[in-house]
Parts: sequence; structure tokens; C-alpha cells
Amino acid sequence: CKLRDRNLGLFTADRKLKGDTAIYTRQNEAGTRNGFECPEERDYYPYWHPTPWVDIAVLTTDLKRCEFYKTESANVKSRYACVGSKSATIPNNADDCVNVGQGEWKKFLPQTGLEPPACIKAPWSRDNHLGNGNSVPGHPNYYNWTIPNTPSPNCVFRIRYNISTGDYDGWNKDADGQVTVTATVLTTNINAQAETATNPTVKQATQTISTLDLTPKLSLNKAQAFRRGYVFRQNPVIMPFNSIPGLGLQLAINTNQFGRTFEDRSHTFSIVSPPADINGAPIYNLNVRGKRGNIVQVFPAVEYDFVPDTLIVPLNSYIHVQWTGSNTNPQNNAGQGTAGTDRSNMVLLRPSNYIEGNGQAGPSNGHWGNSYPADLDSSETLLGWSRADRQSLALLNIAGDNSELNAAGPYFDLGPRKVTQPGTYYYLCTRNNNFSNRDQKSKIIVQKGSQIASEISEGVSQEKLTSSHGHKLKTTLPKHHHYSLGNKIS
Repeated sequence: CKLRDRNLGLFTADRKLKGDTAIYTRQNEAGTRNGFECPEERDYYPYWHPTPWVDIAVLTTDLKRCEFYKTESANVKSRYACVGSKSATIPNNADDCVNVGQGEWKKFLPQTGLEPPACIKAPWSRDNHLGNGNSVPGHPNYYNWTIPNTPSPNCVFRIRYNISTGDYDGWNKDADGQVTVTATVLTTNINAQAETATNPTVKQATQTISTLDLTPKLSLNKAQAFRRGYVFRQNPVIMPFNSIPGLGLQLAINTNQFGRTFEDRSHTFSIVSPPADINGAPIYNLNVRGKRGNIVQVFPAVEYDFVPDTLIVPLNSYIHVQWTGSNTNPQNNAGQGTAGTDRSNMVLLRPSNYIEGNGQAGPSNGHWGNSYPADLDSSETLLGWSRADRQSLALLNIAGDNSELNAAGPYFDLGPRKVTQPGTYYYLCTRNNNFSNRDQKSKIIVQKGSQIASEISEGVSQEKLTSSHGHKLKTTLPKHHHYSLGNKIS
């Protein structure tokens, strides 16, 4: 990426890129990088060169684009790259690869057995509201993904969030006045391709000054639009009243922010085979989300919460309790225990103060209205699990002083455990139950019978492992536009 020529056909607005390789883009004009990312690949999808990523899903507000996303995905369409080039930089097209670099323009076939990515309507969510939307009112938007049955200790999951703009038609690359980008180089005007162009063979002079024609949506000609500031450039001053030429209003327009990849987050995880003694029974994941701090400090994330916060499982199924914390939270973020760390545990709450619900799910154990745990040495139980498991969940396998869980590591894994008692179980994390800003409580409902009527209960999507040959995971994710899975980073 650092040595490969960038696509000179991409729209760069008025940004002055510091170089001509793929680490320089309109969003990343200085060529800075984080880890092994390739800025050009990060900023444009679908990308035209081979990558290690496998496309999972595209969530979009414009379903007319789904056919494009599916057919152009690297899951099903080959990619090309220049191999063995002798030139100073690696060419990004066949002609320069062969004639200039004396390399091979090599074809990279899709991985065997891959399907096109899913493409569905993106659920609506209000701006800056933590992903909460209308898919399940009061809860984050999500996408249910079934992990492939490919055990591997090193996997990377990626969420990319693209933001579009209606100020110009970024899909139209025709120079017909609808999206005409004019770049002034000395006295010559040339037309550039639009924002989402994916043709790496375009050769074009580097644009040093560029404006976007906004006149199709205005009753102005190009000369009038330019004189009055109606051009796509950094922080333009416009004259909204032609009759008052001295009156100008400055707009907060950042040309590297309009129509861009807003977030690109990667997470590592492992896919493991289920224990042999489970014999194909369903396994439900129970995890922890959120970070240390109060609601202001953690924004745009959330405070601690178990996920699913209401888990519904059938009797004799399995629950796999595991979570990961961190030792690198901001030092001044509010919370209990050692500064900068987050830890969780799982303890059954004491018996209920009053009857709730219709009792159809069986007896109730614990109560959300309490903040004290049950007597774990008594006959009270949690899901039929052993006292050793209850102690492990409460103390995180630490025998000594561990009152605020500081002695425990950030990762905890109980392993799959069989659920043998029906009922409703209310539990909490003792460390993160600060009355002023945290309340880490959840419940598990165990139903008699082998089937669950619905995978959606109280706004939470179930995480279920099911397969006759191996186990596949369904996970709950926030709303984003593009999901990818990679088995390595390169």
C-alpha cells in the first residue's frame, strides 16, 4: 500500500495530497497510517485490489445499490494486482505494470465457497444517539451474523461506517454538469471522476485546486455560482443575497469529511470448536459490552452492560459466559477498582421483593430492585450450576483478596455450562453497580421445551450457536454500513 500508486481518478476536492501512493487520500492527505491499514482501501468500497477481507454484510439506505455491492464484492469477483514490478512505485493498472514496471498483472481469484455479502435496509437511528434506533425501540440497532464453521485462533472482525452526502451526486461520474469536478491546472480545465469511482486505470494530472459544480440544484450559472461562493471547497464564504454583494456567510464545510468513511473499527477474536460432550446442543453466548466511565465519559460508547441484557434459552441448552475487559481506559474515567481498568463478575441477586410477570417462565430467582446478592452458599442456585461455578463467576477464580476484582485479569471464560433449572434469574456485577452512573444488571429466562418462540425478546437479539457439524455464532452488532471478516492482517 505504501509503495503502490494511488488511483488518480478519485475525487480529491480541494485537498492537497502530500504524495501519490495509496496511503494518500482525500480523507488522509498527509499519508498517516494506523497499524497495517491501507487508507485507500479503508476509504473506498468495494476496493479494486486484493485484500484479506471477506465481506459479510452491507447495510444501506439505498437498496437499489445492493446488486452493485453483491456483484462487485471480492467474495465473488476476482481482483488484480501488479506482482514483481521493478519500478520505484508499484503500478495500479495493467499497462503500467507490464510496460513500466516489467511486472505481472496477476489475477487473484475469490476464496472458494464464498457467497456475496448480505445487503439489507439500514435501520434508522437518530444522529449521535449511540446507535439506538427503530429496529427494536429503546435498544441499539443490530445485525445478526452467523460465523462460518472455520475454527481459527486468529480472526479479525471489522466494522466500517460510511457517511454519504446529498450536496453532490457521488455516484455519477459523467461530465454532464450533474457531478462535474473541474480542476484548474494553470489554464486548463479537466474533468475528474466522482467520489466512488473504482477504475484504477484512469491516468490524470494531480489536481491542485478543485471545485465541485453545485449549479444543477441552483438557479445559477457556473460563473454566478463561483462569484457568490457556491462551490465545494473548504469553509466557503457564500453570498446568499445577490442584491447585497457585501454580505457573506461562512459555511463550516470540511471537504475531506463530506462523503467519507467515518469509522473503521477492528476487533480480534478466535473461533473454536465446541466441546465433544455437548453433542450438537445449542450454546448461547453471554458477554459484556461498554467501557469504564459515566455516560458522558464513555460517549459514543456505553456504560457496562451484559449482552444480551435479557437472554432467553430452552432448558438443557448451554450458556457460554465469557467477557473481556481492559487495563487502558482513560485514567480519570469514573468507576470502581484500579483506575483505568474494567472488570466484571456475575452474581445472583437476593430474592424478589414482590411478584413480577405472569409466572409462566417458572420460579423467579433474584430481583432487579435489589443491589445485594443472594447467599451463594444457600439452596439458592443459578441455572442449576454448581457452587464451584457460582464462586468462579463471583470471584473470577481468585482465592485471595479480590473485593473489587483488581486481582483478576481482564479476560474471563467460564466455558459452556448446561442449563438444568427453569425459571427467571436476575443477576448483577458487584463492581459496576454504582448508583449514580452504572447499573450492570441483567436476567436469564430458562423456558421448558426445546424451542424458543422468538429470537427477539425485550429488544434483545439472542446469540445462539447452532449447527449439525460444528457450531456457528449469531452475534448482535450496532448499526453500521459494512462488515468484513479477515483471517489475518496484512
